[in-house]
Amino acid sequence: MSGANLEELRRLRRARDRMDREFARPLDVPALARTALMSTAHFSRRFREAYGETPYSHLMTRRIERAKALLRQGSSVTDACFAVGCSSLGSFSSRFTEIVGETPSAYRARDHDDILVVPGCAAMILGRPRRDLARAGTG
Repeated sequence: MSGANLEELRRLRRARDRMDREFARPLDVPALARTALMSTAHFSRRFREAYGETPYSHLMTRRIERAKALLRQGSSVTDACFAVGCSSLGSFSSRFTEIVGETPSAYRARDHDDILVVPGCAAMILGRPRRDLARAGTG
């Protein structure tokens, strides 16, 4: 791998790390592309090639991951929606259902005691939302 490619991957990682850290802030693809010092189209294309999903999908996965934790702690669906940076309850609920496989209300109402006996490192991996790419299209 050439030095230019490594530098590009570092810049993509910088943008991905920003999404992971600042998921609750209003982020959009042009702002993330600026973080990676790339044009919007080039950033989106290269991000998908590097990580297997679009920047928007990655950001929404982070948001849903955090929303799941808030819902398990008893937050209302509305509070969780806005706490993770979503501005539309309807869009949040649709995306949550697409990624998790059940509505936020159903997820919140479900018993989550089985997570309490799992070590934190394993809970983080097990609790991460997974996309069913065959069901969800291309992500």
